[in-house]
Amino acid sequence: MTLIKSISGIRGTIGGKPGDNLTPVDVVKFAAAFGSWVQSRKGKKIVIGRDARLSGETVSQLVAATLQSLGLNVIDLGLSTTPTVELAVTWEKAHGGIILTASHNPMPWNALKLLNEKGEFISAADGAEVLRRAQAEDFVFSEVEALGSYTKKDKYIQKHIDLILQYKWVDVKAIKKAKFKIAVDAVNSTGGVAVPKLLKALGVKKVVELYCDPTGYFPHNPEPLPEHLTAIAKKVKKERCDLGIVVDPDVDRLALIQEDGKPFGEEYTLVAVADYLLSKRKGNTVSNLSSTRALRDITEKAKGTYTAAAVGEVNVVTAMKETKAVIGGEGNGGIIVPDFHYGRDALIGIALFLSHLAKSKLKASALRARYPSYFISKNKIELTPGLDVDGILEKVKARYAHEKINTADGVKIDFESAREWVHLRKSNTEPIIRIYAESQNEKKANALAQRIMDDIKSLAS
Repeated sequence: MTLIKSISGIRGTIGGKPGDNLTPVDVVKFAAAFGSWVQSRKGKKIVIGRDARLSGETVSQLVAATLQSLGLNVIDLGLSTTPTVELAVTWEKAHGGIILTASHNPMPWNALKLLNEKGEFISAADGAEVLRRAQAEDFVFSEVEALGSYTKKDKYIQKHIDLILQYKWVDVKAIKKAKFKIAVDAVNSTGGVAVPKLLKALGVKKVVELYCDPTGYFPHNPEPLPEHLTAIAKKVKKERCDLGIVVDPDVDRLALIQEDGKPFGEEYTLVAVADYLLSKRKGNTVSNLSSTRALRDITEKAKGTYTAAAVGEVNVVTAMKETKAVIGGEGNGGIIVPDFHYGRDALIGIALFLSHLAKSKLKASALRARYPSYFISKNKIELTPGLDVDGILEKVKARYAHEKINTADGVKIDFESAREWVHLRKSNTEPIIRIYAESQNEKKANALAQRIMDDIKSLAS
């Protein structure tokens, strides 16, 4: 079964039987459930947009027709980015939004990601209500004279870029002066439209495009991890670029390649941008429990307070609002700048990172060397039918009860004296347990992760 229903939306592989995979029946049912939820809040207008994956146009047509059949008015951005759709919801004064993207999942996958009237992901309670409506088929379609309208708008990526250029801490003058040469890997999705356009608007001297044709044929695994980025690493070195920029298919995650072809580290995308913003304004930061300790280190150095939130953008945003954070995000390269908008946005992240790099007058590798050195080992265990995952996590918690334990999201064990931690949690989007471990070098992090994985295997037997 590759259909995953959660409070954040519905995700699955295209084709197969209804209820088992993401079929037209499932798309219609879930879109109708969300549309009826919007109507229950007196809503009338919904913005939709999609990434470039092969199923995108078909899924988009199904969603748009379903919403219109409920009597809702649809604004379709077509090929777009997740953060652009989020912004467009507020610009259009819409009552919700649907982003059609499976984010970092491979090409066979697609998903419906759901936004409220603020352009933010819906809450757990609202997501549960949408799931209930889908399960009960609690929606009523309109008669012919009450069908909703459909309008296509394709100028919002440019509007998004224009807003970035106006943001106070984006230094276009410094970026132009640096005369950067930058390579871009957009995995043949919508980043291939948005990122080069942004870089040219920022005054980057030369943009080297790699996989920037939005065909939806992903040339490599679209999750921007180092093992998937060998082509751009070679391109950066061969072309003598100052930087390589990598985004996922919906452009809410940002990974960077240094001028020497080595990864800057997706965990350090947020760290570097936060460092830059904290040098301009005092404030607090937030990231999730699976993100590097380095953000905490630089935040405390800047006299701010760091807070760890449960994994998931909605949880990070909630914690940011509670702590009045000036920046936050996730260690997967997701950057949230709240006075820009409350959503992970690789485009504002690019502009701020380039401002930082230009003003530092350092090479990317030298900038990276400024930050506390940690390494995160990211692992996963496939779930087998009948496995009592919650019971296993409880046993792990008991085994390490003498250490600092956080159960806000799975189990996080903080080995404070060694400046190490490990986080175990069930994925919201895949049938796996994720095991992340961090230490001050790769060997120790991998050893810590392996130790915990061995514990899980012994407890599961």
